[in-house]
Amino acid sequence: MTPVVTRRCLSLLVLLPLVLASRAGADSGALAPWLQARAREHASWVEDSTHVRSGPMGLWREWGAKEPMLPGFVPPTSLAPLIRAVEAGVVNINVTGTGSRLEGARRSATGSGFILTPDGLVVTNNHVVAQGDVVAREIVVRLSDGREFPAAVVGRDSSTDVALLRMLGKDVGGLPALYLGDSDKLEVGDWVVAIGNPFGLDHSVSHGMISAKERVIGVGPFDDFIQTDALINPGNSGGPLFNMRGEVVGVNTAIITQGQGIGFAVPINMVKDLLPNLRENGQLQKGWLGVVIDEEPQAGARAAVVKEVYRESPAAKAGIRTGDQVVGVNGKQVDSYQQLLRRVAMLAPGTEAKLTLLREGNTQDVVVKLSARPAPEVLEALASPGNLSELGLVLRDVTPEVAAPMGLEPYEGVLVSGVVPRSVAAQAGLRQGDVVTEVNRRKVKDIAAVKGALERGVGSSVLLRVRRGEVQQYVALEP
Repeated sequence: MTPVVTRRCLSLLVLLPLVLASRAGADSGALAPWLQARAREHASWVEDSTHVRSGPMGLWREWGAKEPMLPGFVPPTSLAPLIRAVEAGVVNINVTGTGSRLEGARRSATGSGFILTPDGLVVTNNHVVAQGDVVAREIVVRLSDGREFPAAVVGRDSSTDVALLRMLGKDVGGLPALYLGDSDKLEVGDWVVAIGNPFGLDHSVSHGMISAKERVIGVGPFDDFIQTDALINPGNSGGPLFNMRGEVVGVNTAIITQGQGIGFAVPINMVKDLLPNLRENGQLQKGWLGVVIDEEPQAGARAAVVKEVYRESPAAKAGIRTGDQVVGVNGKQVDSYQQLLRRVAMLAPGTEAKLTLLREGNTQDVVVKLSARPAPEVLEALASPGNLSELGLVLRDVTPEVAAPMGLEPYEGVLVSGVVPRSVAAQAGLRQGDVVTEVNRRKVKDIAAVKGALERGVGSSVLLRVRRGEVQQYVALEP
């Protein structure tokens, strides 16, 4: 038979080393610490034995205590109170199309959305109200109490699949707007609830948990989806994904048709960054920082390190340098190039953003006023070593490789490889393919000579001698 040790026996076993330790303290200073350590081990074993039961032969353990084994974990019971509190803010969106697959759809429920503000702003998916460049001819928003309102598109963006609508009508007001949460705080395993209009079934509810974060599924350049196993079916698109506080943490967007329980939602923090842009501009007008970023592996992460700074760009004006690591935008952590791209591109041109940099081991903040992204030819001009931004010219040395296909003599001048639209050079009539042979009456054979002649020039005007084909002429520029 297996011997049974009673609690009283256990107490005696614990007390015995303590008694011995106290007696040994008088006899031997070396023995006392050893006996006290054994006593602590016995006490720990006794404490553990009151919580844990062992199976036969110690093959497994069972938790025998009444208190929770997992501190901080509260098993869910009923989600009914949460659903009652938030369902009024979830709406159905019906569209009548004009062209594409929406054509002929007569007030059939095609998607979901949620009320953002009491005065009638609604968030949904772009694909619910538009197909490509074609916006639905008629949009009707239906509330949970049965009221219907026509709606118009305030702004939309296909790259994030988010659209902002406004409900129209004299009676719009005092609507049950929902609260937005913080999707950055979500953890894999958090419980979530999706409410929407799948297959035309009004206000259907599904629940599940967060399966993964920052999923890239190939929708666009700003892929950063929350993956959930809460069922998201056709008709749920644009509806809210709630956390257990009743806050919207995502916009239900996509599913994988080949599998079950694999749905994706746009993180609500991305939507927060996008909404001011949509409301003011009607579309995503992307802010531009003016840097080239390189990802470098660093401590298990992908550090966003500045490889190049465009001249006269917002980054250059803010003092950002090559080698700086961008670790935050407006207080939000940045761990990769993709995160930096998303954080900056969501901000409209003219927005001031606070960037946190790591420079030579020290952290510092800089304020950058973002601009609109220049045209490709302007970007080429800013990046080129032959860039003369004050004139709007991009120059290139006439090396033998460049000269041969153009029928030129090597180093007989400097080739105009680009002209910035609406610049001083463009207004003076300079064109791509022109060859500059003189600057301020000095012959030039390469870009370095051009810059040297400009630095030695007197006055504000610049006189160029330009060859175009067989014709040579002087052109005066006023920077």
